[in-house]
Amino acid sequence: MSFTAQAQPENLPDNLLGWNLSDWKNAYNKGYSPQQLLPALLEAIRAEELDGDKPFHGSGWIALASDDALAAQLAALEGKSVADMPLFGVPFAVKDNIDALGFETTAGCPEFAFTPAQDAHVVKLLKAAGAVVMGKCNLDQFATGLVGARSPYGAVANSFDPEYVSGGSSSGSAVTVARGQVAFSLGTDTAGSGRVPAGFNHLVGMKATKGLLSTSGVVPACRSLDVVSIFALNSQDAEQVLSVAGGFDGNDPYSRPDETPAQTRIRRLAIPANPEWFGDEEQQRAFEQACLMARSTGFELVEKDFGPLFEVAALLYEGPWVAERYAAVGEFMEQDLPGLDPVVKGIVLGGKTPTAVQAFNAEYRRLELMRSVDAFFADIDALFVPTSPHFPSHAALKAEPVLENSRNGVYTNFVNLSDLSAIAVPAQLRADGLPFGVTIIAKAWQEMALLSFASRWEAALKLPEAPVLLGRKSEKTIDVAVVGAHLTGMPLNHQLTSRNAALLEQTKTAPKYQLYALANTTPPKPGLVRLPEGSEETGHSLIVEVWRVTEEAFGAFVEEIPQPLGIGTLELEDGRLVKGFICEPAGLEGATHISEFGGWRAYIQSLKG
Repeated sequence: MSFTAQAQPENLPDNLLGWNLSDWKNAYNKGYSPQQLLPALLEAIRAEELDGDKPFHGSGWIALASDDALAAQLAALEGKSVADMPLFGVPFAVKDNIDALGFETTAGCPEFAFTPAQDAHVVKLLKAAGAVVMGKCNLDQFATGLVGARSPYGAVANSFDPEYVSGGSSSGSAVTVARGQVAFSLGTDTAGSGRVPAGFNHLVGMKATKGLLSTSGVVPACRSLDVVSIFALNSQDAEQVLSVAGGFDGNDPYSRPDETPAQTRIRRLAIPANPEWFGDEEQQRAFEQACLMARSTGFELVEKDFGPLFEVAALLYEGPWVAERYAAVGEFMEQDLPGLDPVVKGIVLGGKTPTAVQAFNAEYRRLELMRSVDAFFADIDALFVPTSPHFPSHAALKAEPVLENSRNGVYTNFVNLSDLSAIAVPAQLRADGLPFGVTIIAKAWQEMALLSFASRWEAALKLPEAPVLLGRKSEKTIDVAVVGAHLTGMPLNHQLTSRNAALLEQTKTAPKYQLYALANTTPPKPGLVRLPEGSEETGHSLIVEVWRVTEEAFGAFVEEIPQPLGIGTLELEDGRLVKGFICEPAGLEGATHISEFGGWRAYIQSLKG
């Protein structure tokens, strides 16, 4: 049913700020329409952010949608609903080095502004899924910086305390989400720009594998390293946005087909040995607390020397990769223009001097160091690091603009050069009330493993509800382990996918179970039985998939489960307890014991063979 055809509530919700993807979906399912809610949201943002018809100096926005631009996007949703579009009517923001129709692209420099002829590829995909652009966001000029203060549109205020930096370069993209003005946003990430602002504003920041999200329609910083990043209020939302925005783009020479290997199960994490905190004791204590929480949640932490990774990082600003920034906008920045940030200009023009010989030698050295990076990951699944080792104030940044900026990138600069994937997630607030975040870094194409970690981390974190944490809530969910006909590709899997369940992982049960093929069931179904303590029978570790469903969908899912099956509590091989299928003892009459196959899929394959 389209939103124009159904009955609509007369009164608007009291507050449209701080809504996540589930909140917007629920509102539309209750009968509200994007034509009702999004103009009202735009007015609420304008009331907070506009000085006349321009954003306040230092706002997270460079430009908000005009009434006409919003109306044009809403017209494209006519006749559609949440059943037709996964992001139907969801408001989002776009960093202003990414093209979006109806807006100029400035890259943080008014003299550079141009009107794009079409949306960037990722924006086009998101709009096709029903998402609506509310405006373009402030940034460190030409995406050069990790502080959010190098912009003629003003330093973006941190969402917790304006005395502190917001992080950059995707500063506006982060704070618009942190302030609850949009449900998610797009940034870019070359050396940490999609992660540092997440850490400084208590958000999820997804930096996917290079080439997974197209950079067509993005003003480049370093074309060979740039990725489009995602800011969201929780990992569920980040996953939904990534599923829409990702994919191969033949018009982007750096786009790559998904090369996803078997997803790593993240258990063993490397933490830096003897980390440098630059005198920020609050960051140090917050990371120590995060490490304690990671261990208590079941992760193994091992100290490692990050020297090989820091060698890679040194290539980014000390080597000829700066020449890529000059290749992108250097000739423009040779001009004497009032809107050019002097720090950014100095960095970019410094890329004019490296020679082609130096560039080749640096690439040779990077490839040599990649061998060390591969070896670094040989005995671990991922890195567990502070998103930034310190949290600078604007006063400190003013005193040391380059030094304070470079310190923010200690654990981010090596990631893109090393072709790694990463996700920044909130941790507990610091003792002084400022946000603190950690980043999990894995090898390329490990996005689902990272998101699975983030989901588990969020469940353990239990962030408090408070006005400053707008939208941190996410819809209550239940993880359920399936063992047979509900597995991916099996006949009843649709009972999960039709309820928008998300596959978290394939894993195994604890070695305490036996599996049976039940008699006279259509489609064929297994029965999973836990052996009693002290049993002389042999227990097995059996393959299961863990799916996440909303609390509401879980109830409807359980109603479809026939006797003798039911839902109980399963123990996984790592000791976690999740909901899962169990079988009543009476159901085993005439059943065939199939535990030796290790799982239902192998048993079914044996029947076909």
